[in-house]
Amino acid sequence: MLRLPSSSSSISRKKYDVFLSFRGEDTRKNFTDHLYEVLMRNGIHTFRDDPKLETGEEIAPELFKAIQQSWCSIIIFSETYAFSSWCLEELAEIVKHKNKKRQEVFPIFYNVDPSDLRKQKGKVEEAFVEHEERYKEDKNKVQKWRNALTQVANIKGWHLNNRHEAEFIGDIVKKLSVKLCETYPIAATDELIGISSRLKELYSKMEIGEDDVRVIGICAMGGIGKTTLARVMYDQMSSHFEGKSFLANVREVSQKRGLVHLQKQLLTQTLLDEGFNFSDVYEGNAIISHRLSHKKVLVVLDDVDNIQHLKCLAGRHDWFGLGSRIIITTRDEHLLRYIRVDGMYKPAALNENEALRLFNLKAFNRETVPEEDFVELAKHIVGYAGGLPLALEVLGSFLCGRDVTQWKSAFERLKKDSNKEILDRLRISFDGLEEREKNIFLDIACFFNRETKEFITKVLDGCEFFPDIGIDVFIKKSLIKFDRHNQYIQMHDLLKEMGRKIVKDKSVDEPGKRCRLWEENDIHHVLTKNTVSYYNI
Repeated sequence: MLRLPSSSSSISRKKYDVFLSFRGEDTRKNFTDHLYEVLMRNGIHTFRDDPKLETGEEIAPELFKAIQQSWCSIIIFSETYAFSSWCLEELAEIVKHKNKKRQEVFPIFYNVDPSDLRKQKGKVEEAFVEHEERYKEDKNKVQKWRNALTQVANIKGWHLNNRHEAEFIGDIVKKLSVKLCETYPIAATDELIGISSRLKELYSKMEIGEDDVRVIGICAMGGIGKTTLARVMYDQMSSHFEGKSFLANVREVSQKRGLVHLQKQLLTQTLLDEGFNFSDVYEGNAIISHRLSHKKVLVVLDDVDNIQHLKCLAGRHDWFGLGSRIIITTRDEHLLRYIRVDGMYKPAALNENEALRLFNLKAFNRETVPEEDFVELAKHIVGYAGGLPLALEVLGSFLCGRDVTQWKSAFERLKKDSNKEILDRLRISFDGLEEREKNIFLDIACFFNRETKEFITKVLDGCEFFPDIGIDVFIKKSLIKFDRHNQYIQMHDLLKEMGRKIVKDKSVDEPGKRCRLWEENDIHHVLTKNTVSYYNI
C-alpha cells in the first residue's frame, strides 16, 4: 500500500537534523546550550559550532559544510546577533540553501522584535552602520546580509515573549519533532502507495512531543495495511524515544508462545536487557509497570484480538513514562473502546487511482500499464480487489510476467474461485466469531448484503440469532459498515466471497448438502433432483 512524495527521501542523506545559528557571547552558555541539550535528548541530531571555530573574520569551512548537511536551520536572533559578521555570513549561507535547496528555516526571536530585524532599525541599524564602514570596499557583502536578515525575519517564528525558557524550549522541540517525523524517509517507498495522507491523519492523533501518555488504535478489516502503517510510523518516530518495542503478530505469537513471552520481548526491546526471568503474566505486569513507568517509550502492539493482550502488555497509562506512545493495531474496535484509547484511526481502502498504481507496480514493476492489451484487464482486476492492498499485492504479484491469455484465464477463474491466500487472511476474523455470529455473517454474505438493518434484523430475529448485538460485533470487527446515510449494511466484496466460499466448501459437488443456497443453478439443481439434506438447514 501507500507512498510518500519523493522529496521526503532527501532527508536520508542529511547528516544533521538541525543546524543552530546563534551569537555565542549572547546565548551560548544559557539559552542555546539548554535548547541544544533538549534537542539531542529528544533524538534530534543537532550541529552546534565549537567556540574554537570562531577565531577569524571569515566563517569556517566546517560550518558551510554543516549547513549543507542539515535538514533545517534554527536561527536564534538575540540582541547583538546582527553585530556579528560571522553570524550574518552564516545567515546568508542558510538563506542560500533555503532558496536553492528548499532547506527549512525556523527563526527564534530571543528578546528581540522581529520588526526591528525586518526594518533594520534600532540596534540592528547600529550594527549595519558599523558593517558598512568596515566593508565599504565590499558593499555587495553587506547588502547580501541585509537581504538575508529581512527574508528570515519575515518567516513566522517562535517568540520568547517573557515566557519561562524551559517551557519555551519544550514547545519548540515538540513542534520540531512533529515536522521531522513527517519527513523521515520510508523504506521501500516505491511499494507504499498513498501513505503520506494516511500518515498525516495518524500523526494528528499522536500529538508527538506532548508530555502525556497516549494510546492510539489503528482499526480496520484485514488486509487494509494496518501493520504497514504502524511499522512506518514506528520507524519514523523511534529516535524520539528512550526505548522502543514492536511486537508483531501478537495474536499468533500469544497462541504459540504465550503472553509471558511477549512481556519479556517488550521489556527486552525497550530496556535492551535480556535478564528477565519470570513465569506468569502477573509478575510480568508488575515488572513492566515498574521498569517502564519512568521511561519515555514507543510501543506497537500489532494484530491484537483479545483483551488479555492489552491487559498484560499495556494495562494502564501509568505503566509508561510521560511522553510515551502506545500504538495498537486490531480488527476489533470494541477492544479499543474497552481500554479507552486516546485516539482511533480507521484507514480507508485505497482509492481507484491509488489501487491501480499499486497493482501496476506489482504486476509490471511500474505505476502505469506498459501495453494496451492489459489496460482493461488491469482495471477489472483492480475493481475486483475493492481497494484492498493485500488483494492488489497478491494478485499483481501472481500475474507479473504472465501474458494476456493467462491474465484472462486468471480473471475468469477469480470469478469462480477466489484466491486462497487472500481469503485465508480475511477468514481470521470469521474464525474468531461466536456460532450465532457466524450464522449472521454467512446470512449477510449470502443474502443480505446492501439490505437495510431494519430488514435484516426482522428476518434474523425469527431465527433467534440476536442480530442487534451480532451486527454491532461485525461493525466493531470491521466486517461490515453502514452506507453514508446509515441505513444500508455493506460488506466488502471480498469478505462476501469469503463467506460464500465457507458455505460452498461444506459440499463442493452437491449443493443440497450446503446450509445456504443463493445461486439460481444450485437452487434449480436441488429442487429438481430433490437432493436437499434437511439437517443442514
